[in-house]
Amino acid sequence: MMDDLTRWRRELHQIPELGLSEYRTAAYIRKELTQMGYQYETIVDTGTIVYIDHHQPTTLAFRSDIDALAINEKNDVDFKSQHSGMMHACGHDGHMSVLLGLAKRLKNSQDHFAYNILLIFQPAEESPGAAAQIVESGLFDRYHVKAIFGMHLMPFIEEGKIACKSGALMAMCGEMDVSIHGKSAHAGLAEEGIDSIVIASQAMNQYQAILSRRMHCFDPVVLNIGEISGGTARNSVASLTQMHGTVRCYDEKVFHELVGMIDDLHQGLEKTYGCQIEWSCPPLYPPVINDEGLYQKFVSLVNHDYIELKEPLMLSEDFAFYQKAIPGIFFFLGTKCQVYQSGLHTETFNFHENILTIALDLYYTIAKDIKGV
Repeated sequence: MMDDLTRWRRELHQIPELGLSEYRTAAYIRKELTQMGYQYETIVDTGTIVYIDHHQPTTLAFRSDIDALAINEKNDVDFKSQHSGMMHACGHDGHMSVLLGLAKRLKNSQDHFAYNILLIFQPAEESPGAAAQIVESGLFDRYHVKAIFGMHLMPFIEEGKIACKSGALMAMCGEMDVSIHGKSAHAGLAEEGIDSIVIASQAMNQYQAILSRRMHCFDPVVLNIGEISGGTARNSVASLTQMHGTVRCYDEKVFHELVGMIDDLHQGLEKTYGCQIEWSCPPLYPPVINDEGLYQKFVSLVNHDYIELKEPLMLSEDFAFYQKAIPGIFFFLGTKCQVYQSGLHTETFNFHENILTIALDLYYTIAKDIKGV
């Protein structure tokens, strides 16, 4: 199947599309599935599902994301992105190829299966997280899905190795937006104004004080302000400063506690400086939590180099929405080697396609041999 995996990956790599606009990608997937002899269903517009009925009472699901990123590719390859400003810089082209490979292998299989199989080609993983919409559609109830499996290529893990852990694997995240409204004045008459830049600097310092002095030391939390802008002239007091950042942790309760502390901080700054602060930090994706019982079954089926991760990652994934509905396992397949070392979401991310057979073999083994789900 190596030729198919390579062809799928390279053809998909050339047509990257952003979330909920993956029309060419969806058409490509559906064409390939139809040629295999499948009847597919659409879901969330550009999403595609295939149900394989083995006449069993329950079903296992396997998921691939299909969207790309707004990145201008800098790889010098003959299958480079044909869509300017868009790139499969997060490995989703590889994920789709593995799931297409599983579809083809299942179609040609003579093995016995104890579960029906549901293949999910999901749009908009990067944003806005269409996994939530798929869960809300009632898909799992309709097909009696009892467990779901997903995979992500990972460039900090050695090429070809499978990596995973039970419990928390990836973080919950929220996007934080803050607008501090002060009062403009001439810099020479600063006492007549309310300096939003000064207030923003106070807020920045106190965010980190919350993390180090109010959060429990065994509750890992990231609060990062990655963008800040304010003011209109060098000799004016800035009336408006805006900050944008992210909050990440592994526990939904901790997330909401932190948001409450930030709100208290902002109210204190308003009283101290006479400013107004508008802000929001809605939760986007829950934490990715691998079911412990399902994890033990999963590990017993890994017939390849395996790494049990000691610590979770502060990266986020909308696969978490599936795991809130049913038990699930999300794992990593390493791509790091002498040739390819660029990180996810970079202009030069790339990988050797031959590693995709490892994920395909593991998916097939899970579908065929897992017990007691």
